Amino acid sequence: MRFSEDILYAMPRGALIAIEGLDRTGKTTQTEYLLDKLSKLKVKHKLVKFPQRDTDIGQLINTYLTNKSLLLNDQAAHLLFSANRWELSEQIKNDLNDGITVVLDRYVYSGIAYSSAKGLDFDWCYAPDKGLPKPDLTIFLKFENEENSNRSGFGEERYEVVEFQRKVKLQFEEFTGNREWCPLFVDGLDREQVHSRIWDLIEPTIKSVQDKELLFFK
Repeated sequence: MRFSEDILYAMPRGALIAIEGLDRTGKTTQTEYLLDKLSKLKVKHKLVKFPQRDTDIGQLINTYLTNKSLLLNDQAAHLLFSANRWELSEQIKNDLNDGITVVLDRYVYSGIAYSSAKGLDFDWCYAPDKGLPKPDLTIFLKFENEENSNRSGFGEERYEVVEFQRKVKLQFEEFTGNREWCPLFVDGLDREQVHSRIWDLIEPTIKSVQDKELLFFK
């Protein structure tokens, strides 16, 4: 069933959609395409990018990511990223309950994957995020080839190192069994093709969650 504006406005709650992937894999471009689509369909929506760099915690994270001379203990860095998600969690819940679909550019899974790729215990990395709203759908933009290292801007931030990105990719594979986790192979596809496949996943999700309770990480 395709959307009508009446159905869209009648939704008791919005959907929580996360877009995940390695650095420079087109997440930002695809979220922009998605927001444009939602606007055209008059779906109430909001974008939240993590890390959210305009909060007090986010500003410290931004300095950590862009100033490679700033040294932080790996555990401390991980907890900062988690705290950044927590400081926005109430607003995300309120928006969802107000019928606003929230699109996340990175979220919990990125935090776990990047920190466990440093050698931190996977379960320890997951623990601080228990209780956060859980996405109804998480789309992981997946390249079989290492195309992200050839993209403009790669290497400008702390984690944009080819060998480290390989480790992160392996950690992302650990989420494959999760119900809401949906890897999307994007090798050889242009932007419009990727967007079309993303929308084919998101459209039924937005409709199906309208009468469901919010999910939380446990």
